[in-house]
Amino acid sequence: PSVPRHTNRLIKEKSPYLLQHACNPVDWYPWGQEAFDKAKKENKLIFLSVGYSTCHWCHVMEEESFRNKEIGEIMNKNFVCIKVDREERPDVDKVYMTFVQATSGGGGWPMSVWLTPDLKPFAGGTYFPPEDRVHRVGFRTVLLHIAEQWKENKDALLENSQKILEALLRRSEIRVRGQESPPPSKEVMGTCFQQLSSSYDEDYGGFSESPKFPTPVNLNFLFTYWALHRTTPEGVRALQMALHTLKMMAHGGIHDHIGEGFHRYSTDQHWHVPHFEKMLYDQGQLAATYSRAFQISGDELFADVAQDILLYVSRDLSDQAGGFYSAEDADSYPTTASREKREGAFCVWAAEEIRALLPDPVEGATEGTTLGDVFIHHYGVKESGNVSPMKDPHQELKGKNVLIVCCSLELTAARFGLEPVRLGALLQEGRRRLSAARAQRPRPHLDTKMLAAWNGLMISGFAQAGMALAKQEYVSRAAQAAAFLRRHLFDPGSGRLLRSCYRGKAEAVEQSAVPIQGFLEDYVFVIQALFDLYEASLEQSWLEWALQLQHMQDKLFWDPEGFAYFSSEAGDPSLLLRLKNDQDGAEPAANSVTVTNLLRAASYSGRMEWVEKAGQILAAFSERLQKIPITLPEMARATAVFHHTLKQVVICGDPQGEDTKEMLRCVHSVFSPKKVLMLADGDSAGFLYRQLPFLASLERKDGKATAYVCSNFTCSLPVTSPQELRGMLCP
Repeated sequence: PSVPRHTNRLIKEKSPYLLQHACNPVDWYPWGQEAFDKAKKENKLIFLSVGYSTCHWCHVMEEESFRNKEIGEIMNKNFVCIKVDREERPDVDKVYMTFVQATSGGGGWPMSVWLTPDLKPFAGGTYFPPEDRVHRVGFRTVLLHIAEQWKENKDALLENSQKILEALLRRSEIRVRGQESPPPSKEVMGTCFQQLSSSYDEDYGGFSESPKFPTPVNLNFLFTYWALHRTTPEGVRALQMALHTLKMMAHGGIHDHIGEGFHRYSTDQHWHVPHFEKMLYDQGQLAATYSRAFQISGDELFADVAQDILLYVSRDLSDQAGGFYSAEDADSYPTTASREKREGAFCVWAAEEIRALLPDPVEGATEGTTLGDVFIHHYGVKESGNVSPMKDPHQELKGKNVLIVCCSLELTAARFGLEPVRLGALLQEGRRRLSAARAQRPRPHLDTKMLAAWNGLMISGFAQAGMALAKQEYVSRAAQAAAFLRRHLFDPGSGRLLRSCYRGKAEAVEQSAVPIQGFLEDYVFVIQALFDLYEASLEQSWLEWALQLQHMQDKLFWDPEGFAYFSSEAGDPSLLLRLKNDQDGAEPAANSVTVTNLLRAASYSGRMEWVEKAGQILAAFSERLQKIPITLPEMARATAVFHHTLKQVVICGDPQGEDTKEMLRCVHSVFSPKKVLMLADGDSAGFLYRQLPFLASLERKDGKATAYVCSNFTCSLPVTSPQELRGMLCP
């Protein structure tokens, strides 16, 4: 495309999403003092538009409205226009999304909100078409109507915005009431299980009809529920629900069978037609969840899927300096000659394309069978395309196929008279050729922003897979990413995390002129990652850094009056509300994960005030946990960990010794939501021995690597065989 003549001030930003709007005729400002001052000085309303770079409807609104010269003129004349990347500023996004959800009953992106010059919201919505449509008011109409209201009824508007803010403050407050204690875990776990069980799709797995999201938080809850109720019918059902869901997702079109990794969500009940963007936070959580599924079941399918996700991330979302990029877009150009991007163009196939790529006759199969025939049958490909028009409102996928595994290897093999092992090799060759053909297509846009929180989730994915699958290269990749965080997203002077950094010119890692400080979720997901990485690598420096960050998190975000942590720190006058996220969704809520973090931190440090804080968080969310725990499955899971007390599994031994490694392999291979692992290597001057004096009293028995299982710093009798240790970990 030719270089546009006009650019606005977003051209100076680093965020890929803001840069996508740098050539609009709209006079965009980034969120900041310059825009706020202009609004006050000129007494103008603010139009705030929030989105992210891989959001399909954000692209649509940008194309239809923000590139439109006339609409741009209306915006510039009447409003100060601000653009926010929600992935850079989740705090700003959350404040105004709370308003949009409260006033319109729905939310989503792009989010469009109108604010008074002092940043109070009074009108909002999501996507608006440029002109009026049958069921939707147009963006131009809304802009002109709001500008008119400001001229005619300014005082009423200001008064109304103040009332709205007060109502939001009341609605969004989460705090402990009186002398509340943490809710009883048996009831919370039981209710959460019942609520998930009744929303479960028996045929296809998952927890709704459509759209269907991967929601690893639900699956992790079910694994923990099973671990605590292994012998009951409910426990068995919990495990079956989780494993069936993971299998159906792995076979579905939400899983990219050619390019690996998972798309964002499925638009239908069958996990078939996805929204095609791929997000880092999904890959990180799903790699960990599939690794746990393998730990529990021993089924190689789950190990294969975990490895498939990590291959995709290593190849396509990794920066050479060690960090992980945020996302890949859903939309791309179908061919190098195309003028228009289409959703899913990079990932879908016409039947004749597949036939042309796989024409080889298959020896030993039914007469005349080609590799294309076998592939087309196994992956549900249809000559006229396999996407229902209902799931393709814009006709972007007409005549195309989203690959989905329709039958087992055994069934496909029987149909063509092949051995399953041979069929597996043939399908692998088919996938390899399609992958090579796909590499010739224009790639979707890559969001090369690197976020501390999402990098934390991905480090956990690599570390957990490294332990469960006994693959050292995954642990090394996790360590490389953690070193990247320490180098690029941590300020050793202040001891604070930064939110984001960017891939700049010549592949260098760059920081924005005024770096964005880390939010609660950055601390929580990075601390979780460092604990996971310590257990996988037994490198004590990660543990030491995790505990330092936990102290900093307490200082910046803890609410000493109402308990639990605020999502953002105090002292930012442009933030009207300090909120506490109360939902485990695509990502778990930070307060949910931090409960387990605090219990792990206490186990590694002996600081019991962290256990007390964990209980206070559960008390603050008590009402929600008892009534609708399905909205907080990760926190519901953490109530069980809190009430059952973590077991400290201490291995005394030489880290290089084969006997030590064997004991560690045993611990890594067992799924136990209640364990923390530590290595007592005999170095009494080391970090762990200084934190936990009781370690000095634990000895190696007969000079062999010895395991102790301790609870509240009181230990079991020593064991020296992995079999005995396994028995203690799986009661």
